[in-house]
Amino acid sequence: MGIMDTPEEWRVTATATPFVGNKTSVRTDEVVMPDGSTATRDYQVHPGSVAVVALDEQGRVLVLKQYRHPVRQKLWEIPAGLLDVPGEHPLRAAQRELFEEAHVKAEDWRVLTDIYTTPGGCDEAIRIFLARGLSAAEGERFEVSEEEADMEFARVPLGELVRGALAGELHNNCLVVGVLALSAALASGEEGLASLRPADAAWPARPFEA
Repeated sequence: MGIMDTPEEWRVTATATPFVGNKTSVRTDEVVMPDGSTATRDYQVHPGSVAVVALDEQGRVLVLKQYRHPVRQKLWEIPAGLLDVPGEHPLRAAQRELFEEAHVKAEDWRVLTDIYTTPGGCDEAIRIFLARGLSAAEGERFEVSEEEADMEFARVPLGELVRGALAGELHNNCLVVGVLALSAALASGEEGLASLRPADAAWPARPFEA
């Protein structure tokens, strides 16, 4: 018997959008429960994101450190960004983020895993890619500003990132999920990496144009 998530949508009797921000909004739905009663559910509406575990030939992962105001910390993260172009192919978005944030390109791309960040309060879906065959990108570096202007960069052995995640020293969800997923895939050798989905695999949570 396979264990997998399944689509389902409970009836909504009323909906409102009390807040609209630059990239996200907040929605309030009145949802019919299984016993026929209704309950109010507030949640953030999010366009979705992509993230990249960029692995070099020495087994190191490209990471960056960025200030995150809501948690008042500078977090080590992997390159990531919003799917803020409707229908955009997530692979193209991931390639753009790797270029813009780290000025790096990759020859081999696979889907590492797909996640919902906080499904109890936000509909954000993230596709995490594995990128290998890294090299310096050509052309001018993307001009950074605001929090990104203060970013630090490093290439850290995968095992050290796994240790930091399990020790409670690293907290960014994409980094933690990405390095643990990659570690699990590598535990099966090359067969594990070969079993990863292709970079253009379907993504029902955020359908995209081919």
